Amino acid sequence: MAHFLQRLYRGETRINFIGSRYRWYAASGLLVLICVLSFIFRGFNEGVEFKGGSTFQIPVSGTSISTDDASRAFTDAGAPPAEAPQSVGSGSTKQIVVNTKSLTAQEQDDVVDSVAKQLGVDKTTISPQTFSSRWGHDTTISALQGLIIFLIAVSIYISLRFEWRMAVGGMLALLHDLVIAGGVYSLVGFEVTPSTIVGLLTILGFSLYDTVVVYDKVAENAKDILAGSRMTFSEAANLAVNQTLMRSINTSLIALLPVGGLLFVGAGLLGVGTIKDLALILFVGLASGAYSSLFLATPIVVDLTERDPQYKALTKRVEAKRSSEAKRAEEAALTGVSVAPKRTGAPAPAPRVGARPERRKRSR
Repeated sequence: MAHFLQRLYRGETRINFIGSRYRWYAASGLLVLICVLSFIFRGFNEGVEFKGGSTFQIPVSGTSISTDDASRAFTDAGAPPAEAPQSVGSGSTKQIVVNTKSLTAQEQDDVVDSVAKQLGVDKTTISPQTFSSRWGHDTTISALQGLIIFLIAVSIYISLRFEWRMAVGGMLALLHDLVIAGGVYSLVGFEVTPSTIVGLLTILGFSLYDTVVVYDKVAENAKDILAGSRMTFSEAANLAVNQTLMRSINTSLIALLPVGGLLFVGAGLLGVGTIKDLALILFVGLASGAYSSLFLATPIVVDLTERDPQYKALTKRVEAKRSSEAKRAEEAALTGVSVAPKRTGAPAPAPRVGARPERRKRSR
């Protein structure tokens, strides 16, 4: 294990990522299928900002008011909660958040008066707010427009910096990350809020950053590869993934640790519900981005590249050369005669023990 970790740290591992790519394709395809089915049959738990309605924030620090008390108070006020009230925050910042149907300004005032009287709190501390479903629609459209522009710009950059095959691999890996992140949200049932949209757009940059790092190493290893018969393109790509593996692990861990703290400590233990929407989408997206850059983006590039006749010919040359070398080595092993390498500058065979040195003839 210690030896493996040392090789991993130095980028000297020889894990066959490319050779096992169809396993990764199958695993990713299964995950994407589950996510798509969840989109169809479960849908998303849209927050009040997207489906429209009114929300009330009631500070309950230093009181014994529970979410059940708040639910009864709103029901008695004629504005039953659209969903179970949530308790967020802790200590002096503890609040109960109640979402109801969309109310007019006068209806909000009436509800605040009734709830404050029943719960025994100052009505000026209750913060009502109303959202139109149109606001959520406009936000979604703006996010989609930004996403499309971003994808087009990045595709052009990768195509110019590397080649179009790498742009295709990067975009497919990015769409995979978006579907996985959205599918987890659908399966878990967290509310889709503006924080979710912000987190979804944030993970795009991380996913592409990790992918471009691997692509840069692939391009370096494959430089002038068609001019020789040293290795195939898939071998050069697999070497690149192994060489950047430790960097990808370090980058992912550095990004996931603080986000995991927000999700499991902030939202889970401390109950800060306002950050759980952002933390979950970031955590899932970052993990999926690290996976796709290693197991999807580069293998897709290999599949697209090795369809090219030039790279097919390269593969045949490499296989023929290795077959010839293996045959010569086998013949040498049977005859006991070492075969000198054919490259220029090969060392001369060592003299036999006890052999008399050859005398040079004097030139007259």
